[in-house]
Amino acid sequence: MYDGDVVVIGGGYAGVRLAKRLDGTARVTLVDRKEIFFHRIASLRAGVRPEWSVTPFIPYDRLLSHGRVVVGKAVRVETGERQVALATGERLPYDVLVIATGADYPEPARFTGTTAEEAATSFAVHQRNISAADHVLVVGGGPSGVELSAEIRLARPDARVTLAHAGPALLNATGSARAGRKARDWLESHDVQVRLDSFMSPGNDFGTYRDADGNIVEADLSFWTTGTTPNTLWLRLAGHGDWLNAAGQVKVDRMLRVEGKADVFAVGDVNDASEFKITPTALAQADLAAHNIRTYLNSSGRHRKQPRMYQPVRRSPIIVPFGSADGLTVLPVPGGETAVLGSRTTVLAKAKTLMTPYIRRQLGYTAN
Repeated sequence: MYDGDVVVIGGGYAGVRLAKRLDGTARVTLVDRKEIFFHRIASLRAGVRPEWSVTPFIPYDRLLSHGRVVVGKAVRVETGERQVALATGERLPYDVLVIATGADYPEPARFTGTTAEEAATSFAVHQRNISAADHVLVVGGGPSGVELSAEIRLARPDARVTLAHAGPALLNATGSARAGRKARDWLESHDVQVRLDSFMSPGNDFGTYRDADGNIVEADLSFWTTGTTPNTLWLRLAGHGDWLNAAGQVKVDRMLRVEGKADVFAVGDVNDASEFKITPTALAQADLAAHNIRTYLNSSGRHRKQPRMYQPVRRSPIIVPFGSADGLTVLPVPGGETAVLGSRTTVLAKAKTLMTPYIRRQLGYTAN
């Protein structure tokens, strides 16, 4: 017995989790431009190490037992008719729509093209470039910048590696000065040059970069890990710019519904519900939205459930690998303090496998 049509646009962490949660209770259609799931957490290592090239790609074919996955691009949401128009011209009717289109990440954490082959080719280009570079510049000292710098250093012990960060300390968004010091100590002990208070921009000549003081840095390869962009341009082009805030995120209420829309939800990196755009947050939002969607679809039933409110996670564990055998974990503790755990916890939690077995199981595959 299915209680309605749920269309989920976006097959990332949040979209996959939500589609799986509703698979037995609604007719679920998951729409994604990619033909395969992209495990982005493994992408920084895949961009550096050839043996990881195919690890981030997991087929969607075992995700849904009852619903279906459609490879396509959503171009319009027709709220009056309650349908989604795809670029192919196909229209998908919905009783509930979920926007889970995520955010666009800088290289090498980006899925290039629509097929696994195209994306793996992009990783191979990064791997070749890194293996040939004399000097690699990484811009941005958040978790991704630190992780990528460590991966490059371990893969290329003979190359110069520079990490330039605009802030006064690494990992400053975690709120832990100790974590920033530990990351800096590890990088500098592995001969990575760390430049703090160093806002970088491309220089006038190819392969040159300029800091805010006008100093020139020459590097034959650079990666910018300075933030993400919500994948919502399609909504603006479709006439739903009023759904978005100034940063391009979908504005949602406490139930994770698009403001003013009882039948449209938004989960994960694409919405404005949480400052922490990390995978555990996306999964938690998917679980809560799935409950609220069931409540909405069954609202006329005798055993009516109440919708739940989303409580934004102000502080969440942040795991930063330094390659596969080291790293740090920033763990919030009561009282507003943070604990910084070392390599053993970090390796078990993330660094060794980059959560690949867990994500494979989410998509219906064995851990290996």
